[in-house]
Amino acid sequence: MKTSLNNRVIQSARLTMVMIVAIVAVMVGTILKPIDASAARLKDIASFSGVRTNELVGYGLIVGLAGTGDGSSSTFTMRSMANMLEKMGVEADAATLKPKNVAAVMVTAKMPVSAKPGSMIDVTVSSLGDAKSLLGGVLLITPLKGLDGRVYAVGQGSLTIGGFSIAGEAASAQKNIPTVGRIPNGAIIERGVPFKFNNQDRITLNLTMRDFGTTMQVVNKINATMGGTFASAKDISTIELELPDQFRGNMVPLMASLENLNISPDGKARVIVDEKTGTVVLGQEVRLSRVAVAHGNLQIVISESQDVSQPGPFSDGTTVITPVTDLAVQEQNKQLMMMEGATLQELVDGLNSIGATPRDLISIIRALKVAGSLHAEVEVI
Repeated sequence: MKTSLNNRVIQSARLTMVMIVAIVAVMVGTILKPIDASAARLKDIASFSGVRTNELVGYGLIVGLAGTGDGSSSTFTMRSMANMLEKMGVEADAATLKPKNVAAVMVTAKMPVSAKPGSMIDVTVSSLGDAKSLLGGVLLITPLKGLDGRVYAVGQGSLTIGGFSIAGEAASAQKNIPTVGRIPNGAIIERGVPFKFNNQDRITLNLTMRDFGTTMQVVNKINATMGGTFASAKDISTIELELPDQFRGNMVPLMASLENLNISPDGKARVIVDEKTGTVVLGQEVRLSRVAVAHGNLQIVISESQDVSQPGPFSDGTTVITPVTDLAVQEQNKQLMMMEGATLQELVDGLNSIGATPRDLISIIRALKVAGSLHAEVEVI
């Protein structure tokens, strides 16, 4: 009996060791599993219904400025000061007020749908009048309203400014924009949005990538993870998700598992051109058929001058002014270069081989698109 018991203990210990080794192997395999560099998490390319922010806005006054506030031409600032003082029991004539230490501002904030009364949010303060700087100012209590006209938060506090502006009679200096500031935790929520996240029967996912392939990839990933046909695509970027019974009223665990799914977004091949700055951005899927390209610059320099002809001494001649034009023409002689790009790296190497600058690339890309050799959508911004 004692030997049989010992054998059972040894077998149980061996089974436990095998299970531990198996679990460790799975964990190590998961950790060391290579991650696709092009993959993105679902929560980075999609938004979920009910998970959003609400815009708030209000009008307020900044006080305590060192003479950099609104001038007397900002009549609305003086009227606001007079109204505020009258509410506090102080009689004031708007025409006699000097608002150089006060500035009228617009206060904006983003309130998450999950914000509850008593929680704090950041606010942004922007000058409305002709104030030179909001440095050192304090925002007086300001109600923040939503689009429905109801007050959802109240803001107040000292500003933080990311710049400065100083000036003298002969010189001035400025860094960043001193007429916009921010108050961390500068508003307190007074009313929450009447929305219950867990009361939803279905979830709508809106993808930022408008692509049928990406949409179906998300649908298949969600259904494979949940073990059923719960997700379905409604259009090119909208997915509806039916909630399983076990997650009704308790959606947070489900959303926590779905939002970390790895998706490889796809889309149209696109070339973005910004002519203002000479910036050219090539997408990964841009392809180029075999084509020969020659690109050179023609420079023509024209300079005008005048040649003055003076008459001889004691002669009856007159001074004559003759125009002189100097003309110089310089043209770069560049040979045809064969280009073909099956990958983005090959395309970049081909464009670099002809010595094209970013400004030149804009002309080359347009010509390639007209020739039908550039297989991508060209968008000028």
